[in-house]
Amino acid sequence: MAKQIIIDPVTRIEGHSKITIKLDDMGAVQDARFHVTQFRGFEKFCEGRPFSEMPSLTGRTCGICPVSHLMASAKACDEILAVEIPTTAVKLRSIMNLAQIIQSHALSFFHLSSPDLLFGMDGDPATRHILGVVEKYPTLAVDGVMLRKIGQEIIELLGGKRIHPAWVVPGGVSSPLTPADREIILNKLPEARAICERTLSWFKGVLDQFKDEVNTFGNFPSLFMSLVSPSEDGKLAKLEHYDGKLRFMDADGKIVVDQINPNRYMDYIDEAVEPDTYLKSPYFKQLGYPDGIYRVGPLARLNLIDVCGTPKADQELSEFHALSSGPNLSSFQQHYARLIEMLYGVERIEELLNEADILDKRVRAFAKPNRSEGVGVSEAPRGTLMHHYKIDDNGLITWVNMIIATGHNNLAMNKSVKQVAQYYVKASHLQQGMLNRVEAVIRTFDPCLSCSTHAMGQMPLLVQLLGPCGELLDEVKRG
Repeated sequence: MAKQIIIDPVTRIEGHSKITIKLDDMGAVQDARFHVTQFRGFEKFCEGRPFSEMPSLTGRTCGICPVSHLMASAKACDEILAVEIPTTAVKLRSIMNLAQIIQSHALSFFHLSSPDLLFGMDGDPATRHILGVVEKYPTLAVDGVMLRKIGQEIIELLGGKRIHPAWVVPGGVSSPLTPADREIILNKLPEARAICERTLSWFKGVLDQFKDEVNTFGNFPSLFMSLVSPSEDGKLAKLEHYDGKLRFMDADGKIVVDQINPNRYMDYIDEAVEPDTYLKSPYFKQLGYPDGIYRVGPLARLNLIDVCGTPKADQELSEFHALSSGPNLSSFQQHYARLIEMLYGVERIEELLNEADILDKRVRAFAKPNRSEGVGVSEAPRGTLMHHYKIDDNGLITWVNMIIATGHNNLAMNKSVKQVAQYYVKASHLQQGMLNRVEAVIRTFDPCLSCSTHAMGQMPLLVQLLGPCGELLDEVKRG
C-alpha cells in the first residue's frame, strides 16, 4: 500500500514547518510537499493602526531580520508622505540593511548549514549541529559568531538596539551618525573582511565534495527576480539591496522584463493559496500558476547582475559566474552566494562610511500624508521583500499586503524537496542521511517562516480547546 514519510519539524531553520513525502505502492517517491504550520497574520492586525507606526510594528514580524522589514515598511511610508528623503538618510539606511544582510547570512551559513558542509550530509546527527562544529572546528565556529556579532553591533550603533531598532522612520532616520560611531564601525570592518575571505577560500576548496548535491538540490529551470541598479556607466546591472528596479531573468539568461518600478509589482506577480500550508505561493502572472515559478535571494541576485560594484566581491563574482554558462540553477549555490554578499556588504559599508556627507545632520524629511497608498521594496537576506499599504483620510491603515522573500520561494522550495526526495529517498533501505538532504535543500533557501505566513483568502483552520488532561472540549473548523 502507498505510504508517506513525515519530517516534523524541519530542523535548523527559522520557524515551524514539516515535509511530507508520499510513496507509491512500490515505495518510490511520488510527491513531496513543504508545509508551513504556523500562522501570524500581520497583514490583518495592522489594519486600523497609524501608518507612521508601520516600520516599528512590522519590524516585530521577525527577530532574525527586523531591519529588513524596517526598510521596506519605511520606503512604503515615504511613498505615502510623497517625500524625497535626504541622501545621507538613504546611505545610513543602506549601511544598516547591509549589516542585517551580513549578520543574517552569517547565522544561516555558519550556524544552520555549516554542520552539513563540515560533517557531511550522512554525518552522525548526534554531532552534526552547531555544538559539534564548536567542538571540532572551533576557528570556523568563532568566525561565524564574530561575523554575526559585527553585523549586529553595526545595527546597534546606528539604531540604538540590535533587535527591533526604531531608528528607521518614515521620511528617513531619526538621528545622524556620530563621528565616534563612524570610527568604531570602520575599525570593525577589517576583521569582518578577513573572515569573509578565508571562509570563501575554505568553501571553494570543499565544493567539489558536494557535486551530487549541487546537481540535485533545487537544480531546475526557473525565473529569477531581484532589484538591480545601473553601474556608473549605465551599461551594467549592479548588485542592489536597498533601492533599484525589479528584473526577471529566465533559466537561459534572457531578461524577461526589466526596469520595473517596484510600485508596479502587481502587474507581474500574483499570489495563490494552497490548502496544506499557511505560506502564500506568489507566481509570475504571464506564465500562470503554478508554472510561473521564480526564485529570489542571494542566488537570484548574483544571477541577475553583471557586477557587485566593489573590488573583492567582483573578483569572487567572476569565479561564481564561471561555474555555469548561464544562470546558476542549483539552489545549493545559495551558500556560495551568501559568502560573496557578505564580502560585498563589508566593502560597501566601508565605501559609504567614507562618503563626504555621511555625517550630515539632515537625515529626515517631515510631511503629512500626501498619498493614500505606498509600496516599499528592498532586498532582505532571503530575497525581495515587498510592503504595500493603503490608508484612509486620517492616516490609518485600511489594507496591507506583504510578500516576503520566503513566500516568493515557496513554489521553488516545494519543487526542490520533491526533486531531492525522488533522487535520494529509498523507502526499502531508508537512512537518516537521505532525509537530512530533504531538509538541507530547504536550508539552502534559509526560510524565515515567522516572516512569511500572512496567507490571504479562506485558509483551512482548526482551533481545538483541550482540557487539563488533554481531552477535547470543543473545536471550530473552517475549510
